[in-house]
Amino acid sequence: MQQAKKGDNVKVHYHGKLTDGNTFDSSEGREPLEFEIGGGMVIAGFDDGVTGMVIGEKKTIHIPADQAYGPRQEDMVMEFPKDRFPADMVPEVGMQLNMSNGSGQNFPVVIVELKDEAVVLDANHPLAGQDLIFDLELVAIDAKSLIITP
Repeated sequence: MQQAKKGDNVKVHYHGKLTDGNTFDSSEGREPLEFEIGGGMVIAGFDDGVTGMVIGEKKTIHIPADQAYGPRQEDMVMEFPKDRFPADMVPEVGMQLNMSNGSGQNFPVVIVELKDEAVVLDANHPLAGQDLIFDLELVAIDAKSLIITP
């Protein structure tokens, strides 16, 4: 049986949970996730978990935070003056925003606290610092063909 390996395009159904059992994402009711193993399209631990699977195989993998979204970084939590928000915007805890750095790169942030004169923003990935558990089912492998020329 063909095993999934680096460079293969695969299709995987998945159910992602935190260690407390809460679901954070699932392909249930949707098309399976399609990606190239080793192509940098998914977190490292997910790539590693799918590698070696055969079509129809199901398994559960545990991905430590350092192979998922990394540790939480307190330097990515910052205060932003309220008077720098648009006048018609009412900031609320939990609100997701996109910020731009001085280089023109956009990045997502979440409002985590409101103060009198400032809003506290968190630019960490929501799953940073979390170990993740995935139930996987490999549904297809599309191995890259080798072309040999004389």
